[in-house]
Amino acid sequence: MVRIVVKWGKERFELEANTEDSPLQLKSQLFSLTGVNPDRQKVLIKGKILGDNSWDGCELKDGMMMMMIGSGGMVPAPPPARHPEENSDGMEAETSNTIELPAGLKNLGNTCYLNATLQCFKVIPELREALNKYTDSVQSTAVDGGSGSKALTAAVRDLYRMMDNQKSRSYGGVIPLIMIQVLHNVLPQFSARDEHGWMQQDANECWTELLRAFQTQLKVTDDKLTSKDHLVSIVSRYMEGTFRVEMKNLESDIEPVSVTKETFLQLSCFLSQEVKYVQLGIKSKLTEEITKNSSLLGRDARYEKKTLIDRLPAYLSIQMVRFFYKEKDKVNAKILKDVKFPLILDLYDMCTSRLQQELLPARDAFKEEEDRKVEKLRESKTADRIAITSESDKNEQSSGAVSFSFENDPGSNNSGYYELQGVITHKGRSSSSGHYVAWVRVKGDHWAMCDDDEVHPVSTDDILKLSGGGDWHCAYVLLYGPRILKK
Repeated sequence: MVRIVVKWGKERFELEANTEDSPLQLKSQLFSLTGVNPDRQKVLIKGKILGDNSWDGCELKDGMMMMMIGSGGMVPAPPPARHPEENSDGMEAETSNTIELPAGLKNLGNTCYLNATLQCFKVIPELREALNKYTDSVQSTAVDGGSGSKALTAAVRDLYRMMDNQKSRSYGGVIPLIMIQVLHNVLPQFSARDEHGWMQQDANECWTELLRAFQTQLKVTDDKLTSKDHLVSIVSRYMEGTFRVEMKNLESDIEPVSVTKETFLQLSCFLSQEVKYVQLGIKSKLTEEITKNSSLLGRDARYEKKTLIDRLPAYLSIQMVRFFYKEKDKVNAKILKDVKFPLILDLYDMCTSRLQQELLPARDAFKEEEDRKVEKLRESKTADRIAITSESDKNEQSSGAVSFSFENDPGSNNSGYYELQGVITHKGRSSSSGHYVAWVRVKGDHWAMCDDDEVHPVSTDDILKLSGGGDWHCAYVLLYGPRILKK
């Protein structure tokens, strides 16, 4: 990192520049300070105009003076302070002073789908750690076989670093300029425009595409294998589950039942009329009747397809299938149905009998911990003693956590219990319009609503109100992490 001074008219800005990043990263910082779009910036270094993609011919030294020419709009201002409209006990105000909230992301014109997706991914610590160790750059597209996954992964890494930088946070929201440019270059379907500018996109589609990039690029060594060169995908380890699928021919008693294994990166909750809870929406499609060709009968036949989970990943995303194509209006219309989702999710009943047996030890440990807490509450006769008990529990929790994975399967979930970590919501009537917001767990029971660059604390009650049923924010993607058992 090199400390530089950029002169713009009568203004002077002291910044840090890194030649391992593209010059566009520096121009993005200048945009946040001056409001001058990078397309209109001319940055001069010893009379040479700095490009967007390369530092060639520009040797940076500490204290070096640069000059920027260009005019723009008003400097982006921090969002106004927001006061909670509910829960007048002051919980939110207290939280904002004691818990560090995530940095917000500026909306560059219908980019809320990307902002919400990135905020939710950021709550996964193993993913953040892998991104921090990633060494490729956003200029990798040309040597990436055309896939662009290297550039996408590097862009997310660089953006997260900016979000964690205190100077960037003080500007009132990070500008994801490079991120959106890389996304548009690598995945042109997200760069569609109309007469108003960039068009709204589907947040879950964005989630899926970024996950694919991470799966190919973010690797960790597999300790189970002797070959030190063998790497395993961080996504496959922590976010990929396995189905056991049985296919039984309902029109033949002699055709054997076929059993196959399939991997998944996301579960789907289908919102039929009878579905009122997310668990039921998932289970409704685990057993279904399909028609397919039977090689034994030489014709199409009816089959029962029975799907059970044979591996639970540590982190599980669930898509609420809220959008369907409405032929009459030629639009992906939205199902506003109220479907409840829990803060603690239990998937034991959806697992194979083999996996259920393996989940029992960790589940028994959770039950023992809950029984212990109940017994302590029973022994407490006064409010003071309850407070003492609570403080005692906090001290115990600080001692560490039991592993949430099986010893022979790192990145798995060994209990079947999950705790909600993030929600992507949609407000509006179709996938091509409306607004996306991320709601993320910050620490303990403290949550944050990340509405682009406006970030403020919310309660768990606010999170549970996102179940749908009206024009308020409706849960679209749920992100669950492993429920943690304290030592």
